[in-house]
Amino acid sequence: MVAGQGVVWYTGQFYALFFLTSVLKVDGYTGNLLVAWSLAIGTGGFIFFGWLSDKIGRKPIILGGCLLAVITYFPVFGLLAETANPALSKAHESVKVVVMADPNDCSFQFNPVGTAKFTSGCDIAKGALARASVVYSQQPTVTTGAAASVKIGDKTLDPKAATFAVDLTAALTAVGYPAASNPSVVKMANPGDIFRAQPFKLVLILAFLMVLVTMVYGPIAAALVELFPTRIRYTSMSLPYHIGNGWFGGLLPATMFAMNAQNGSIFYGLWYPIVIAGATFVIGLLFLPETKDRDIYAGDSSLHPGDRVVVIDPMAVD
Repeated sequence: MVAGQGVVWYTGQFYALFFLTSVLKVDGYTGNLLVAWSLAIGTGGFIFFGWLSDKIGRKPIILGGCLLAVITYFPVFGLLAETANPALSKAHESVKVVVMADPNDCSFQFNPVGTAKFTSGCDIAKGALARASVVYSQQPTVTTGAAASVKIGDKTLDPKAATFAVDLTAALTAVGYPAASNPSVVKMANPGDIFRAQPFKLVLILAFLMVLVTMVYGPIAAALVELFPTRIRYTSMSLPYHIGNGWFGGLLPATMFAMNAQNGSIFYGLWYPIVIAGATFVIGLLFLPETKDRDIYAGDSSLHPGDRVVVIDPMAVD
């Protein structure tokens, strides 16, 4: 349950901001304003879905949020890209970039703590293209062990060349990849600059992602409390909550970047939260009990609502 909540939370807030600023090249000021507006609009969902879970149950709301995430993430993030940076989206559709490399030369670039080094030609090429938000395909070299290369239009680049970074930028610009500051990118001058079509549409898209966050998060504290008797409740809540959020949610950005780099897509990494949220929906639907009407004192025969508790210190003198 918490794993699904964690990936929906991290995708809807943290990854959405990363996607705007690092993938779609929206400037940090604008990206933060857009997310801030979506938070302001969507925050009431925590109260609403918490209240609604008291009426209809925790399970349908949390699992419903996970299911909506599974169904909508690809189209929503596609719409986010098309709206925030139309020129970049057009380049993705029209420009063909190919990485030629021996598959054995390519690593899965999972680097959550930033200490791993990826030095092969294939890894350098894929990392640079992923950071530049380039969509690309991969083809094996004709001979095993041959040096990796990047083909962009009529140019072939050597990833290990000293001038690779400069050559890559020039080649991408020549075939139509826009600069980060191209005029089509959304830009806000101030917090009130929301009432234009482009930023307003983006705020609505981000607010939808925020609504999914509130669906999975609003009822979860009550659901966890009600799942366990008081004698083991603190441990029983803490363990799944911190594993679910820390491991499944916390590793989401690094995992999604590695998946994108591995597959040459800015969207492929969305399969990570989709699969986890989908697993939460299916497993939760089959095995998770509804808890909204549970007596939270159940299993604690000594304590009941309204009881007075007297604590006696056995070391006291009197």
